[in-house]
Amino acid sequence: MIGDQATMLREMLKRSDETRHREATESPARLSLANAIASGKGGVGKTNVTVNLATSLAQQGLRTIVLDADLGTANADVLCGLDPRENLDAVIAGRRTLREIMVTGPGGFELIPGTTGGSELASLSPERRNNLLRQLGELESEADVLLIDVAAGVGTDVMGFASAADALIVVATPEPTSVTDAYAFIKSIRRHAPGRVPDLLINASDSDEEAREVHQRMDRACRQFLDFGLPLAGIIPRDEAVRRAVKARLPYVILEPSSAPSRSIKRLATRLGGRPACHSQDQAGFLGRFVQWLSSRKPRS
Repeated sequence: MIGDQATMLREMLKRSDETRHREATESPARLSLANAIASGKGGVGKTNVTVNLATSLAQQGLRTIVLDADLGTANADVLCGLDPRENLDAVIAGRRTLREIMVTGPGGFELIPGTTGGSELASLSPERRNNLLRQLGELESEADVLLIDVAAGVGTDVMGFASAADALIVVATPEPTSVTDAYAFIKSIRRHAPGRVPDLLINASDSDEEAREVHQRMDRACRQFLDFGLPLAGIIPRDEAVRRAVKARLPYVILEPSSAPSRSIKRLATRLGGRPACHSQDQAGFLGRFVQWLSSRKPRS
């Protein structure tokens, strides 16, 4: 079944790539830079990081789209004070398109609200999944940055998104359980995508020293057992500004733009915003890589 679905998706991408190639001979179509935001466990502030990063990128003038792919427990809209009428459930059911359910978040980024149904993308019927991925592919060339807020843990969709994205940020706190789960996540993604080098983002740290200690320990473990060095994406300090922003249902970069967490997020946004987007004639793009990942999976017995 998985093999058949992958074949259908490859054919869809082939037709799309042929069209893109014809267009690229005259005017190269730029694909968005896709960043997956992940975590080994829930409760580390992953979604809060995502919406604040999206807000900051949009404030820089970059067209930013957030895909709330935390299927089943999607709540990016809550943190932004939004009340969307529809979400991915409506797109999957064929009642709405992605463009119809998109809502504008604080600062100007666009949010694709996630499903509350809990179904993984990999478990959808071929027709429904093809329809969703086709629409996502159309949006890919219209944005500068695509942020994918994936579910915590190592589910099928998570591994697919994390493997296919241009960049992967793993969010962890200094708590021992979070560090352990983040390392387990990194081990898992390295099995699925051996060349993938994620960046570690330490959230809710009591001090820079504490965060750097955590990073150094994880970096040593990655070098010793996984054969790669673990880059540090940034450190977001523990601060009451974050709690106040959650209560106000606003990103802290808007509610308290001068706070320490806001300054940290803005530095990360500047780094991400400075990376070049992909070009369709020499890059498969996020969607193409996701389909390639799907086709490489062994069929279920």
